[in-house]
Parts: sequence; C-alpha cells; structure tokens
Amino acid sequence: MSLWRLEGAPPQRADPQGTRETDADGRIGDLLDAPLVAGAYRLTFDVAGYFKRRGEKAFLSRVTVDFEVADAKRRYHIPLLVSPYACSSYRGS
Repeated sequence: MSLWRLEGAPPQRADPQGTRETDADGRIGDLLDAPLVAGAYRLTFDVAGYFKRRGEKAFLSRVTVDFEVADAKRRYHIPLLVSPYACSSYRGS
C-alpha cells in the first residue's frame, strides 16, 4: 500500500509519503515515519499483487481511495474489503 499527499487543483500533484506491506492480518500499523498533517491524500492498494501472492487471479489490479484529513491528531483507519472482482472501503474507528 502506498500513501500520497495530493496538492493543487485538479489535476492534482501526488507526492509520495510512504509505502508499506501488510502484516499477516492484512494491517499496517503506521504508514508514515513523520506526523500526519491536514490535507488531501490518496491510498493506493496493490490488489493484483495481493491475489498473485495467494495464487489467485483477479480482475482488479489497483484500488485507490482519495480522502481528506481534517484533524491530523485523530487516528485514521481506512479498511479495504476486497475480492477478486469487487471492493469496498469505509472510514473505520
């Protein structure tokens, strides 16, 4: 998974912030080495790589989720529920 900070009016410039692999539970504890700041962000999930490591084929190759961080002091949990042919995301608690 990669995190990008989006800046400027559309089309936005995407500056890389961090890349991590998920653990055995499919989670990443901290994606950044620095504090999060308010602003627009994009998470990019390598769905094809995930299914390839599992020995499965998938229709989806990459999923992106754009979101806004209003309060940088809060914790942001953004799960991605994925199957070979569909996905869903939401803001977790």
